[in-house]
Amino acid sequence: MSPDGKSETVKRYQRYLPLIEYLHSQREFAVSEFKERWPDEKPAFLTRIVNQLSQEGWLIQEYHDGSWAWNQQRGEFSVSTWLDQKLYGNQVKASPEQDRPRERLLAVGAESLKTSELIAILVRSGLPGESAVMAGEKVARAFQHKLESLPAAGRGELNAISRAIVSTAYCQIKAGIELGRRVASASDEKVLTKITGSDDAIKYCLRRFARLASDQKQEEFHIVTLDTKNQVIDSHQITVGTLDASLVHPREVFRAAIRDAAASIILVHNHPSGDPTPSKADIQVTDRLSESGKLLGIDVLDHIVLGKETAISIRSHS
Repeated sequence: MSPDGKSETVKRYQRYLPLIEYLHSQREFAVSEFKERWPDEKPAFLTRIVNQLSQEGWLIQEYHDGSWAWNQQRGEFSVSTWLDQKLYGNQVKASPEQDRPRERLLAVGAESLKTSELIAILVRSGLPGESAVMAGEKVARAFQHKLESLPAAGRGELNAISRAIVSTAYCQIKAGIELGRRVASASDEKVLTKITGSDDAIKYCLRRFARLASDQKQEEFHIVTLDTKNQVIDSHQITVGTLDASLVHPREVFRAAIRDAAASIILVHNHPSGDPTPSKADIQVTDRLSESGKLLGIDVLDHIVLGKETAISIRSHS
């Protein structure tokens, strides 16, 4: 297809998409209502769409009032599949199935794609008998009600869901998720960079350390450094493993703070159990580092403990 022809097909796709999505969202409808909903479209064009869907068996007419309804006996209707066949015809059949979500992304934008299509793009290429589209649908279905758990899924778990997710596909999915998380984190840091109290500290840490709150399986201890105006400078990972006063050495904590020329710090760690209630060890670490900070002239403003979806400030909790 020539570039001009492809551009024209994209325009047609963008024209059809909202119309078909609207019809698909209606349990039943009258053609007159369809035309009223889209007054800028030619009535004959809208009638032609309804007639085509009827001829293909997707729509049936309710003869008692002349309205139309979706034919449940025909099976599940897919807007994207129908449009692909309508607008691309044999070109779609001749092209790899996994390329179709990319075509839709270019036509309507990434935000309009289903989760399964986004995953299919990350999988990129499938295996004989298991396309990337099929892999995307299987993974999306498996994580339909727990999408927040997808970042923690291991290679074996995803491969068990779809054999098309081999090492390369797994790496692409993990890289896509991590890049999205970093972009979101960078955007969030610009929203709130000044910590004025425990509530601000909790909100900031829940955003900045969302990974710890959602998918970590072991404890990590971090610090957030702040300047004299309580504006965030940076964050640093200090230890990984069970939090213990003997393991979190003040030297390691304040080395990073001194390097940032920080006036104060916030301590942050997660509880993989999901319960952010501070333990005795958490409080001991807080007290020990607070005393060390006083000697160095660097205040420990707070210690935030992250749970699954919530967090607790030890300063406010004590």
